[in-house]
Amino acid sequence: MFFNPNSYSVNMIVTVMMAVMVFVLPWIDRFICRRHGISLNDGVSENPDADRLLKYRKILLICMFLVYLAMIAYVAFFSRSAMEDYYVHVALFEDLASSIHIDFGVFGLIRSIFTEGFQTAMSHVSIDKTYNITQVYMNIAMFVPLGYLLPYVFDWFRRDVRHRTIPACFIVSLIIENVQLITRLGFYDIDDIFSNTIGGWIGAGLFMMFAYVNTHPDWRRRLRQYRRWKWKSRHRALSPFFRKMHVVRTTIYCNKGSAVMDFLSTALGFQVIEQVSDPETGNEKALMECNKTGIELIILKDQTELPEQKIMLAANNSERIRSRLEEMRFDVSDYEADVYTGLRTFSFHGPGNLTITIIEE
Repeated sequence: MFFNPNSYSVNMIVTVMMAVMVFVLPWIDRFICRRHGISLNDGVSENPDADRLLKYRKILLICMFLVYLAMIAYVAFFSRSAMEDYYVHVALFEDLASSIHIDFGVFGLIRSIFTEGFQTAMSHVSIDKTYNITQVYMNIAMFVPLGYLLPYVFDWFRRDVRHRTIPACFIVSLIIENVQLITRLGFYDIDDIFSNTIGGWIGAGLFMMFAYVNTHPDWRRRLRQYRRWKWKSRHRALSPFFRKMHVVRTTIYCNKGSAVMDFLSTALGFQVIEQVSDPETGNEKALMECNKTGIELIILKDQTELPEQKIMLAANNSERIRSRLEEMRFDVSDYEADVYTGLRTFSFHGPGNLTITIIEE
């Protein structure tokens, strides 16, 4: 049996689902995790079995996300019957504009609000076709959960909500419209793509306002610090370029060159890019890289005792990295909280007084 996805009852159900997801889901999630001593902001958990419980939580969230995708597929495809002809609508919000009649036009309405008052001005507005309005609302509402759940469930989207979640919502909507066009289950409508993307943008904003804030109780302090820094750094030399800059190379010193190079390359997987000699000091230098992480290794001829050399690497799957290191017989430390951010970290040691720390991103 097919149902009308733009009916008032379906709109009400979707609205209730959005409210439950935005307001209830983060609260329940935080309540359960606090009760079991599990950190939701990548900090150190009190429960020693937290890794296993977090995996169960991730599975439940993924199952919920798949249920939502199934609902989207049903509304977009399986609740419709195939049409005989293709139909493409490219005029943006033409149907919506024709559904709302304003006696004096938009600018006349704005002028009337300031001269006659809001209530009197609204009396000049009439709605001729409620169907088109509910259709736009439904297209927006159906994609709010997508913009909300993508960063809530998946780390990759959570690390850059604006620049990853919203384009993903646009791509999903574009795929749906093209599949509808090919299968003739609906028609290709630019309005739908635009409305869906707006819904994803609203969902991403709701995630930042409720879900992220719920798991980061110190967000106000960090936001104030960021605003103060942003204001003061406007006229600093490198501030305009920070978004496109990042550290690509760090330097460590050792007096056991072959052992440290073998550890970094053979044991960890870094690639030796180049080796050179410094004619002034007689020290050997080596550049080692792994993806975008570069390490300059300076091998000193002097065999004096060196202070501890540290490398900190950020990763969003530290539990898997830690398990792999343990399987390969590395002496891995217990989880600790980073003194600056509270994020969980663990360390392991190499030759030449070298310490490598992995911090949860």
